[in-house]
Amino acid sequence: MILEDLRTACRKDPALHGSHVVEVLLYPGLWAIWAHRICHRLHQLGVPLLPRLLSQLSRALTGIEIHPGAVIGRRCFIDHGMGVVIGETAVLGDDVMLYHRVTLGGTGWWNGTKTARRHPTVGDRVVLGVGATVLGPVHIGHDTLVGAHALVLRDVPAHSCVRAAHAAATTRTNGTATAPPAGILTPAHEEQGRP
Repeated sequence: MILEDLRTACRKDPALHGSHVVEVLLYPGLWAIWAHRICHRLHQLGVPLLPRLLSQLSRALTGIEIHPGAVIGRRCFIDHGMGVVIGETAVLGDDVMLYHRVTLGGTGWWNGTKTARRHPTVGDRVVLGVGATVLGPVHIGHDTLVGAHALVLRDVPAHSCVRAAHAAATTRTNGTATAPPAGILTPAHEEQGRP
C-alpha cells in the first residue's frame, strides 16, 4: 500500500514531476496516513493507550489529527494537510482527497451514546476543499466535490457539488464601506443591483 500511496500522490499533485518526485517523501499527508494505518490496526486489536499516543505524536509531527478509530480507504491523499481533523467514527472511502484545514467532526459529546456514529461517512472519489467542515453522522455520496470553506450538516447525494457562499465586495461611497447583506441572495437581489 505504501507504493500505491506514493503513486497516488504523484498522480494528484502537479508539483511532483521530474526530479521533484523525490519530494513526495516529505509530504506530511503521506506520513499521517501511514502512521494512521499502524494506529488503526493497534486500535482494532484493543491495545490500550499506544494507538492514541502514536496518533498524537503523528499529529505533533504532521499537523494532521486522525483518531485511531477512523476508517480510511485506499489511495487517500491529504494535500498540504495542516489542520486536518478526522474524528473517531469517521469513515472515508477509496480515492478520497482532502486539502488543508478539512474537519470531519462530530456535533458534540452530548449527541448520542459513546458507541453511536458521531462523525461523517465519506464515499469514494470525494474531494474535500480547503477548510471544508463536515459535522455529524452525515453521508457524503460518491463522486462529490465539497468546495472550499463549505459547511455540511446534512447528507449530500452522490455526484453532487457543495459550495460555500462567495464573498461579496461592496463599493465605498464617501470614504465609508458598507457591509454586504448577510444570508442567501436571490436573483431578485441581483436585479436590484445588490451584491
